[in-house]
Amino acid sequence: MNIKDFEYFHKLVKEKNFSKVAQSFSVSQPTVTLAIKRLEEEFKTTFFIRDRSHKELIVTPSGYQFDQHLTVILNELAIAKKEAARADQEKLLFGLPPIIGNYFFPKIVANLISTGLIEQLETKEAGSEALLKLLLDGSIDFCLLGSLAPLTQESLIADTFAKTPFKIIVGKQHPLAIKKAIHFSELKNERFIVHTEGFIHDKALKMLARHNHFKPDIIYRTNYVHVLKSMVESNTGIACLADLAIAPNDNFAVLDLLDEDQPEFLLSIVRRSTQYMTPTKEKLLKIIHESVYHTPL
Repeated sequence: MNIKDFEYFHKLVKEKNFSKVAQSFSVSQPTVTLAIKRLEEEFKTTFFIRDRSHKELIVTPSGYQFDQHLTVILNELAIAKKEAARADQEKLLFGLPPIIGNYFFPKIVANLISTGLIEQLETKEAGSEALLKLLLDGSIDFCLLGSLAPLTQESLIADTFAKTPFKIIVGKQHPLAIKKAIHFSELKNERFIVHTEGFIHDKALKMLARHNHFKPDIIYRTNYVHVLKSMVESNTGIACLADLAIAPNDNFAVLDLLDEDQPEFLLSIVRRSTQYMTPTKEKLLKIIHESVYHTPL
């Protein structure tokens, strides 16, 4: 067995065609065939059945089961390659969503400067879902993430340090601005400004809309909270925003949600469970913990 055999196998389960797999890896078809034969002999089972009458390749149940294990193995190997390539650099790759970053990152940076770690830090800004994928594939080492539920994957270590409710924000000239609280069902005919898909705010809005049996009228999507706020202030539309992202000097009205079953914005420090913690990474993790736990919500 070798890693290439695993890669050929994984691709064959997806393509179900020896020629396509061979082309994909720029090898001959017999090379792929021999690799599969080696694996079947090693594990004493049949992973693929050739249905010559229908000219198709059938993956057996044991083949699908083996591929489940290979998916994990190949992913871990890919992560190991990335970590090995940057091991000597001792770079600290840190991800944070814009809203969480705006609130917590200044305190983290101040502590990094005082401890001399700032030069080793590389940051990546994106939505929480995108950052989670980057963390799982080894492209970043740590991140602050927002979620609607605790992150319980075995491959992750997640420390949820805070939670904050979602609010409805409307322009001060909007008819709803006179209210202090509202049921989400009352917003059926409103126009919404929404974060781009992949942000937790988008998922929260979809959850609220689903619970109230209507599809929100989304007129604009943006990655940037300041753009969303500006459009709400100008009364272009309304938005659903985590309380964390609302500042005292924002020029719009803030309404509480009265719904019993409403989402909460959970904030967590997240890393991979298989990651080896060097002294520098331990130091960074300690700074992140101290920074976020001592920043009042």
